[in-house]
Amino acid sequence: MLSYLLRRVVLVVPTFFGITILIFAITRFVPGGPVERMLAEMQAQSNAPSSLSSPGESNALSEEQIAELNAFYGLDKPVLEAYFEWLGKILVLDLGESTRYYEPVWEMIMDRLPVSLFYGGMTFFISYFISIPLGYYKALKHGSAFDSSTSVLIFIGYALPGYVVGVLLITLFSYHLEWFPMGGFVGDEFDDYETVYEQFKDLMWHAALPLVCYLIGDFAILTMTMKNNLMETLSADYIRTAIAKGLPFKTAVRKHALRNSLIPVASHFGNSLLFFMTGSFLIEVIFNIDGVGLLGYESIMERDYPVVMGIVAINAVLLMFGNILSDVCVALVDPRVKFGA
Repeated sequence: MLSYLLRRVVLVVPTFFGITILIFAITRFVPGGPVERMLAEMQAQSNAPSSLSSPGESNALSEEQIAELNAFYGLDKPVLEAYFEWLGKILVLDLGESTRYYEPVWEMIMDRLPVSLFYGGMTFFISYFISIPLGYYKALKHGSAFDSSTSVLIFIGYALPGYVVGVLLITLFSYHLEWFPMGGFVGDEFDDYETVYEQFKDLMWHAALPLVCYLIGDFAILTMTMKNNLMETLSADYIRTAIAKGLPFKTAVRKHALRNSLIPVASHFGNSLLFFMTGSFLIEVIFNIDGVGLLGYESIMERDYPVVMGIVAINAVLLMFGNILSDVCVALVDPRVKFGA
């Protein structure tokens, strides 16, 4: 198994190159960029009422000035040369500087990471600790009223994207009923609370609706995956033989069927690492949650390419190592899996 993991780790390098160079090239060839954005802002200012600008003031830039700006942002170099220059900085954990806010990208991501870690961690643990027991119980009670009613709710949740649910929840519970805040990670009075309990209550009050949106899709997939695989395992010949020989049904399920049913769930385990980093861009936008997801969305909209590339690089590494972690989890759950040399 060690040799297999080493091979997978070695494959991380070319895969990382492929992902990042593709995104880097796209950021260079799509229309718009820091210079174009600056020119557009200057054009908008030139169209403002005359009272806001000085007489004879010109916001136009010469060709030489535009060339200097392109050189300042590193946009005058060929794609491959600029990419390898960016890659050299990545090796020393330098993600560059934002072209919008002129702050180090690494610091911008680290400042918002705790928010995304909170939602990612909550989504991860709630999903697994509820979906597995619920899927287990649904499989044992297949065809019952409980199974049918919960399946309807689960399929509705799976069919509705999280951001659509977010809009519905805000409209109903925040705007009309005023039970929850319209958005934000914490309230304005968070630092004024005297006890940790009051701060925790404020945090969870703001987190309730976003967590529903984060959980609804992943929760539905995990629950139905667990149920369907457990039902398939229960119909296998070795389970039927064990029960026919006198093994109690609950014992056969717990000691034999349950572990094999966890294999598909374990394969999904590593991919959940991305929730710890970015969560969902659109959910953070809808609820105005100042996390890495919102930072990524704003960076894409504002053509802040260093921030976009920094988030892409971190996500690429997490995704690849998450896949390796999924393989390890499958090997731990399924003893039949042997990674050859």
